[in-house]
Amino acid sequence: MLEAALRAADPRAAIHHHLHFEGDRLRVANRLYELSEVGQVHVVGAGKASGAMAQAIEEILDERIAAGWVNVRYGYSASTRRIAIREAGHPLPDQSGLEGTRRMLELVRRAGEGELVICLISGGGSALLELPQPGISLEDLQATTDALLRCGAPIQEINAVRKHLSQVKGGRLARLAHPAGVISLILSDVVGDPLDVIASGPTVPDPTTYADAWRVIEKYGLQIVLPGSILDHLGAGRGGSVEETPKPGDPIFERVHNVIVGNNRQAALGALEAAHQLGFNPLLLTTYLEGEAREAGRWVAGLAKALARDEGPIARPACLILGGETTVTLRGSGVGGRNQELALAAAIALEGYPDVLVVACSTDGTDGPTDAAGAMVDGETVARARQLGLDPEGYLANNDTYHFFKALDDLIVTGPTRTNVNDLVLILAT
Repeated sequence: MLEAALRAADPRAAIHHHLHFEGDRLRVANRLYELSEVGQVHVVGAGKASGAMAQAIEEILDERIAAGWVNVRYGYSASTRRIAIREAGHPLPDQSGLEGTRRMLELVRRAGEGELVICLISGGGSALLELPQPGISLEDLQATTDALLRCGAPIQEINAVRKHLSQVKGGRLARLAHPAGVISLILSDVVGDPLDVIASGPTVPDPTTYADAWRVIEKYGLQIVLPGSILDHLGAGRGGSVEETPKPGDPIFERVHNVIVGNNRQAALGALEAAHQLGFNPLLLTTYLEGEAREAGRWVAGLAKALARDEGPIARPACLILGGETTVTLRGSGVGGRNQELALAAAIALEGYPDVLVVACSTDGTDGPTDAAGAMVDGETVARARQLGLDPEGYLANNDTYHFFKALDDLIVTGPTRTNVNDLVLILAT
């Protein structure tokens, strides 16, 4: 089922589905472009899936591409001819990512009236497409990103801050590309596909402000831990001495076409079809699973219990499919990810329940700072753990879910999938 989900969210297939030639004209979703009237075509991009997206763009446009540069996460590279691929840091930006972003901006700034910039955006782009505002060092940006990721804030709040520390986020890449035309092809890794949040919306009007960013800082008490350069810049922005991100209605977006080419629902529907073929009664329950991972895990366990007692929305053999992305508030010193945390919380709640299985998996192959995509649990997981001398509640309290599941050999390890459309949770009852 997971393999089918990944096939359904394949970035190369998504690009080919949304871009193709009709005679001499290029159709991009619902628009036609007369490439004979377009000057040079430049390609830039960032994200875990952007390497595969670059391969697809080359297959479609080939020599029409004048130059290109794309940043991907380490290990997510791809073989391309005309578009340079640079590996860089994620989830924390690094020097390689900054250098790659500078190269992209060189291409974007060269694009003039009548030319075209194609942006390939996918999850992970917030870290991989980055150039901080003057006065903010890479080290200060890394410390800020780490603090935001640890505090349990949802991605919308995290990216409201990141947009206002960057020269490229929050519509600023579109501003730099103006007056060239921009086509932004976006593989969504955010629940609900909000364009301004995915990869911090580099080609999208930004509805948030410096004041909104500061409210996030205060909400999570980060003003006592963030570097002075960050607080000074946000303060200057609130005071009006730093230019805001471009807002809805700004004329620079008149030549920008933002297109969602893939999302979590596509992956979930792929899993649904596979479950049906395998003989399950499948139901896609939601693609809006959010909240604290351990709380979501207890709720997921409740659904599994209902199926086990024939009190669920579908008859056994049953498969409930949920998509979305939860968050983790780090309280301990362990290693893990949101899917592993959800799975362990579900395992504790499911102890003793027969014939049920819960699988929680990240579609990008990376769950938190680990080499696992997620984990799977059933009603016997906790009993097996206790036989090995493991304390499930203790591991959960320490956010050390990776080592818990590694000891049980219940991790899901896929390696880089080169796509990124959130997470999937499968609940099976036989």
